[in-house]
Amino acid sequence: MKLIIGNKAYSSWSLRGWLAAKQSGLHFDEIIVPLFADGWEERKREDDLAPSSGKVPTLWDGEAVIWDSLAIIDYLADKVGRDRFWPKDEVARGMARSMTAEMHAGYTALRREFPMNTRKTFHDVTISEETRKDAVRILQTWAEARSRFGKDGPYLFGTFSAADIMFAPVVTRFVTYGFTLPGFAESYAETIMAHPWMEEWYAAAAEEPWTIQRIEDAVT
Repeated sequence: MKLIIGNKAYSSWSLRGWLAAKQSGLHFDEIIVPLFADGWEERKREDDLAPSSGKVPTLWDGEAVIWDSLAIIDYLADKVGRDRFWPKDEVARGMARSMTAEMHAGYTALRREFPMNTRKTFHDVTISEETRKDAVRILQTWAEARSRFGKDGPYLFGTFSAADIMFAPVVTRFVTYGFTLPGFAESYAETIMAHPWMEEWYAAAAEEPWTIQRIEDAVT
């Protein structure tokens, strides 16, 4: 398998696809494509990115090509067993699927206002009412998952799952932009940030030479 991803400093969807590939336990080659760099329009039309129209992450498994982070999670879960990605309990699994789908489709204000940037931290940022509502909703779902299904470990559903994969970039945003979190959410964020895969991702992002200025200037 090979996984094509964008800049680790900025690409939240790439982080999700990469965490999913790590969670699968399968070997994969990692190919980083600097997003919006010189020649980007030509690069995204090359054979390996053409099926996704340049969207990352893109996973190749032989002749199979899968893009979109949630589709990659589903594809890999089919290959290695769904219990590796989803809670075994039917009720917990239903909630985990709903949370990941809501994350996949929603929280657009938070994502627009505070893009992922692993190399910066801010304090006392101004948060719009739309983004505040997104954050409150996220914390509500985290609280319910933790209280109902998180007793067997520090993650949303106890053990690391697709839900944690989907929300990991949200955690990075909360950290980057200095969101004030309630105690349970602060503990969860610390757990995610201390995960060895997250530490590996952050270390690699710190070494990247590329910069996307519009993200760097998102908050001043």
